[in-house]
Amino acid sequence: DAGSSVEEMEFNWDEYLEDTGATAAPHGSFKHVDTSLQNGFAPGMKLEVAVKSDQNTYWVATIITTCGQLLLLRYDGYGEDRKADFWCDILTADLHPIGWCEQNKKILKVPEGIKDRIPDQEEFLQRVLKGACSAPANLLEGLHRGKNPLDLIAPGSRLELQNIRDSLEAWIVNVVENVGGRLKLRYEGLEDSDKFDQWLFYLDPFLHQVGWAAQHGYSLQPPLAIRSLRSEADWQEILKKVKEEEEESSVPTDLFKDKPVIGVHSFSEGMKLEAVDPMAPFVISPATVLKVYNDKYFLIEIDDLRPERPSSQRYVCHVNSAGIFPVQWSLKNGLHLSPPRGYPGQDFDWADYLKQCGAEAAPQSCFPSLTSDHGFKENMKLEAVNPVDPEEVCIATVTKLKDSYLWLQLEGSKKPVPECIVSVESMNIFPVGWCETNGYQLRPPRKAIVNKQKKIAVVQPEKQILSSRTVHDGLKNQELNSSDSVVINGKYCCPKIYFNHRCFSGPYLNKGRIAELPQSVGPGNCVLVLKEVLTLLINAAYKPSRVLRELQLDEEAAWHGHGETLKAKYKGKSYRATVEVVRTADRVADFCRKTCIKLECCPNLFGPQMVLDKCSENCSVLTKTKYTHYYGKRKNKRIGRPPGGHSNLEVAMKKPNKRRKRRKHFFVHKKKRSSTSVDNTPAGSPQGSGAEEEDDQDESELSHSLAQDRDKRKRKLRTFSFSDDENKPPSPKDIKMEVAEKLQLDSNPLEWSVADVVRFLKSTDCAPLARIFLDQEIDGQALLLLTLPTVQECMDLKLGPAIKLCHHIERVKLAFYQQFAN
Repeated sequence: DAGSSVEEMEFNWDEYLEDTGATAAPHGSFKHVDTSLQNGFAPGMKLEVAVKSDQNTYWVATIITTCGQLLLLRYDGYGEDRKADFWCDILTADLHPIGWCEQNKKILKVPEGIKDRIPDQEEFLQRVLKGACSAPANLLEGLHRGKNPLDLIAPGSRLELQNIRDSLEAWIVNVVENVGGRLKLRYEGLEDSDKFDQWLFYLDPFLHQVGWAAQHGYSLQPPLAIRSLRSEADWQEILKKVKEEEEESSVPTDLFKDKPVIGVHSFSEGMKLEAVDPMAPFVISPATVLKVYNDKYFLIEIDDLRPERPSSQRYVCHVNSAGIFPVQWSLKNGLHLSPPRGYPGQDFDWADYLKQCGAEAAPQSCFPSLTSDHGFKENMKLEAVNPVDPEEVCIATVTKLKDSYLWLQLEGSKKPVPECIVSVESMNIFPVGWCETNGYQLRPPRKAIVNKQKKIAVVQPEKQILSSRTVHDGLKNQELNSSDSVVINGKYCCPKIYFNHRCFSGPYLNKGRIAELPQSVGPGNCVLVLKEVLTLLINAAYKPSRVLRELQLDEEAAWHGHGETLKAKYKGKSYRATVEVVRTADRVADFCRKTCIKLECCPNLFGPQMVLDKCSENCSVLTKTKYTHYYGKRKNKRIGRPPGGHSNLEVAMKKPNKRRKRRKHFFVHKKKRSSTSVDNTPAGSPQGSGAEEEDDQDESELSHSLAQDRDKRKRKLRTFSFSDDENKPPSPKDIKMEVAEKLQLDSNPLEWSVADVVRFLKSTDCAPLARIFLDQEIDGQALLLLTLPTVQECMDLKLGPAIKLCHHIERVKLAFYQQFAN
């Protein structure tokens, strides 16, 4: 039509996964990507840090976790107490390796908060620093300070690359481009030509720092394919130039410390095996060990029985090379083995072939054991390099799995490509979102799935009451000038999120399903990693739609994150809701903790810290009743619809085997909290946080049941009901007995610290509530201001526990007036 235009839409992974009904391969399955995100620092390393209260003094701190250029630190002396943990930015914070203060005449002094724990400073330092690992000096000072080691491989850097056709030779390559550790390399001497360029991940076993060949007795020669392009004198001149400029273009040697170690092989010349050609990984074929170079490398050739043998498919291998298998591996796994070219007939038989060649099969002991513990499943999506055109990174679907090998169908490549066979440890596969995060073009599918406008009614979710004294864990001692970007220095910023399976899972989450979750997710893009974590939690719930409702975005609360649409399926229905996730690393720990509390589980159930032997929250000794009491947020059993209001949680009926039509969306709603409504459901039951009447209604019954709900709610609001001892307020007799017990205070409550308040509460029968006071940093002055209404609102307690707590607060007030008011 005249005047019309077509707007080109960007590919959207979320929409694509929804339309295809597929899931993304877990981030933790891509070990090389995980390694590339490490910043050179590791948990447990120690360093000397300026004390914030006195910038002229320093103290030893231990790295708790790392995230890009951010470090989470804890001063030595706090032990397992994490309340004083703080984030700092390597680029701006005053950080130094162990020994720096002594060398520069600076003062090491115990911080005020732990003075009483360290009577002898010298003895303490000798003890904690014995055998300690210091943070790397080159990453704390000088030009490399604050840089991800991966960033040090910049365009113009030089490396040495072993010849894939002859392992005893290597040649210098220039880094043309670095995309998240995936390097575009050009042979030295071919600056004006990209014809022989290669793409390799920086951890590739055949890639080394300059000087490696000389150290290991390998010759430095240009590959045969390019040797004729220049004279021998020219190549020697190039070598001389490289040696002169070695310091300027060299890459730190410790960058390659995480490379796979090549072990000793036991292959012999003439042995037969099955192999996949890495240059064309589409079929499994018979192959021969053509040559053994040494105890680490050997040459393999794909068998070709044609007399003329127009091309030779040969390449260098080591014991851990991907794509080499014992004879009969294909048959045992029900896979097709392509006969050698020129083989008479189609029915290939290994026994006849070995007899015909007069060769022996390589024994099973020559091959590494294969693992099936990798996290990949059929129909999962990922991003993969096109082996025919390594410039392309395409959408890939896992079509088949055998041991530790994947069959991938690539989508969107310029030219159609057969299914590729790759190892689960291949460095040419990447998690969903990798290209976007690293600014590289992902080849979209030919029938592009684009962003679509979705109508989602969002009106009046449940009001959430927040304490004005709530303090976020985050960045206490160092202020970061970080933007609201999802990446830091162009790299992923979210740390690894651990699922701590031993921790209390609460009433919403199924303990058995939690145990089946992966040990960790990430690191990666904050939004993507947290979205994957929440999706796993939703799927591990007794009622996924119930958990989705708990997580949905509360529009009336302060919102500083990123809205993501999450889905849940329950009893044949599909639900969706907008959930807020954070964008930056400094807010991840706080986000995870708050989400755990929202789901009434242990605050350590998932988060950036791994729980090893014992949970710091001591969740294993708390009963379910006490625990949900302690952290929980009671919800009304009946979920109703606010007058005139809607929620952003929607349910859609899916009809199989039909084209997708415009869906009618039905909504289930959150109900505003009423001070007169009380939850009667036992806290320990899976349904303890709210029944799902709406979840089970059919479309035809919805309007009728909503009308019934309104009538029932009106009746319910007029009545109180106490069904257990938790909800029942103390009797007047009990109160009189307790009031009679006069409280004698040793110190003025006005001067109590948060720790003093917590200590007092732990001495009472309200000990489980002490954590709330610690989290909200309620000191003595704040304690004396608390009343029953503020306790109920700010701490979200039931009437019974709130009255019991306020009774102890009144005892403190009375003692204060009697002992200290004058």
